[in-house]
Amino acid sequence: MKPTIHLLWLFLFATIVNAAELPVREVVLYKHGVGHFRRSGQLQPGESARLDFKASEMNDVLKSLMIREQGGGQISGLRYDSSEPLERKLSEFPFRLGPGQPLSAMLDQLKGAIVELQFASDTVRGAIVSGRVVPGNETRPQSEQITLLLDSGELRNFDLAAAASIRFTEASLQTQFRDYLAALVGARSKEKRSVYIDSTGSATRQIVADYMIPMPVWKSSYRLIFDQGGDSGDPTLEGWAIVDNTTGEDWTNVSLALVSGRPISFVSRLYEPRYIQRPVAELPGEMAQAPVIYGGAIEMEEDLQENRTAAAKSAVMADRRLRAEMAAPQSLPAPGEMGIVGGVYPARRVDALSSIAVTAATRELGELFEYRFSTPVTVRKSESAMLPFLQQKVEARKLLVYSGGNSIHPMNAAEITNSTGKTLDGGPITVYESNAYAGEALMETLKAGDKRLISYGVDLGTRITTQFDSKAEVVREIHLRRGILTTRTAAVETKTFTIRNVDQEPKTLIIEHPVRPQYKLLNLKPTETTANAYRFQVSLPAGATEKFPVTEERVYQRTFEIANLTPEILLTYIQNKDLSLDARTQLEQIVDQKRQIAENAAELQRTEAEINTVVQDQGRIRQNINSLNRVRGQEQQVQAYARQLAAQEIRLASLRDHSSELQRRQTVLQSELNFLIERMEF
Repeated sequence: MKPTIHLLWLFLFATIVNAAELPVREVVLYKHGVGHFRRSGQLQPGESARLDFKASEMNDVLKSLMIREQGGGQISGLRYDSSEPLERKLSEFPFRLGPGQPLSAMLDQLKGAIVELQFASDTVRGAIVSGRVVPGNETRPQSEQITLLLDSGELRNFDLAAAASIRFTEASLQTQFRDYLAALVGARSKEKRSVYIDSTGSATRQIVADYMIPMPVWKSSYRLIFDQGGDSGDPTLEGWAIVDNTTGEDWTNVSLALVSGRPISFVSRLYEPRYIQRPVAELPGEMAQAPVIYGGAIEMEEDLQENRTAAAKSAVMADRRLRAEMAAPQSLPAPGEMGIVGGVYPARRVDALSSIAVTAATRELGELFEYRFSTPVTVRKSESAMLPFLQQKVEARKLLVYSGGNSIHPMNAAEITNSTGKTLDGGPITVYESNAYAGEALMETLKAGDKRLISYGVDLGTRITTQFDSKAEVVREIHLRRGILTTRTAAVETKTFTIRNVDQEPKTLIIEHPVRPQYKLLNLKPTETTANAYRFQVSLPAGATEKFPVTEERVYQRTFEIANLTPEILLTYIQNKDLSLDARTQLEQIVDQKRQIAENAAELQRTEAEINTVVQDQGRIRQNINSLNRVRGQEQQVQAYARQLAAQEIRLASLRDHSSELQRRQTVLQSELNFLIERMEF
């Protein structure tokens, strides 16, 4: 009986270890760093399938894995190698081994553990009290010591460097050390993860597994080949796809498709176990009752009866709420939801669109575009491959492009119109002219029917210089309303391109002029406009010099309070030829009123100055009279000063009356101006 049982266990073990592997049948690579894989294969009765992945791929596998079984059976479950965070594993041990940690520090964490130290022929046994590092000095080097409590009860220090061996007597502690080191080794070396597919049934079944994993972005490169002469007929565009197999296994005769576009994709941490912090709930009965301090009454019994009734009702309601909250189940936060990203996986197409060298069929997938190779592809592990997906004539013309900058030479360029009927994925383009290398360019993804400019070299046979000129600002519009003068002013700027074609052949030049906010082109229409530039096409005869001016104007608005403008400034607006007769008449009225106010203010200022002069002169005369009154024989001079003082008093009174009149008139004139400004509008 025992041999039979032994053979049965060997059979079951061989079945688990040698689980069926599903070969890769189809690969679809995307431009956003993921790849779709389809595996399929047969499972014999009682057999399980195994899929091997890298640990870094498990999050995407668990998010996207789909299993289909054909043959009457059912999928009974999926198993995979779990992953617990290393920190959580190590937290279960009573010690930690840090980088560069001395032995004494590790032993210090195990206070109370029994150890045996072997010194030559002596063996010492005791409980660990402490471990420490003893600093060195000039007479002795640094050392590590351990303090043990011996069986005899004495405490002794031992030098760890002198011990031939250290042994833990507790078997459980020895096991913990082995498990700790095994966890560290496993975290470093266990890169491979396996997913097992279990199914039921007694018949042979066909298993299909689809999933997404991170993959290198596939790349495109093109060759633009102009025929002899460069301009005769449309050039040929060749497209090559570069794919990298980093999966660790061969792709043998797989169906390969490449998708251009960038669907949304993300990483969700589904592989690592996730733990949440749960709230702590205590029953109210388990809490200690706090003491209650009662206050003295300050109202009479009849005054408190109504308050007691209301308080009793509030207490009953509060008690009901408390009981309801205690009876309600606690809601804990959900551990997280797993997002599922679905995809469309097109059916295989075998028809080729171009020559026999190109075996890629194309297909629109909404905003995406697929290149599917009709013949099986083989790419060995850790290898890459270049696969042709396009070889077709395209509409293109050679020209020059000048975008400014520091160079005086334009760029050799080509305007490519995607007439292939396919979406062209972005990538580098190598240009050949007359079977010779002409330069390189970069191209963004190009939809069918769209066109792009590519530049691949410098044209030394054409020189371009620029000259900038601006005109004085011109007021185009003037408006006045409620005392606010609004003007629309235009600033005109001209940039003139002087182009010299040295070569004895005609050329076509595209000038790119930047689009500037608030500037508008005058008397010129661009060939086309991009998000950042106008494009103008200029024909250059052989050996000729051409001038191409680009004139723009900027119109901006200004507002002023007309009461703060001087007559001189207002005159500049009155002289504007675009101003209407009615507006000019109204502004002239304001200018005339402001001039009257200015003249009256000047007269008032002169009068006030003369008053100050007379007052100062009177002070001088009074000072002289006071001085002469103390001297005999000066009565005649004193009388002369008195007559002069009397005359100045008459003059001073007249000046003050005139000043009052001027101030009154100033007020009237200002009121008239304010009324005039308030009712004017044009």
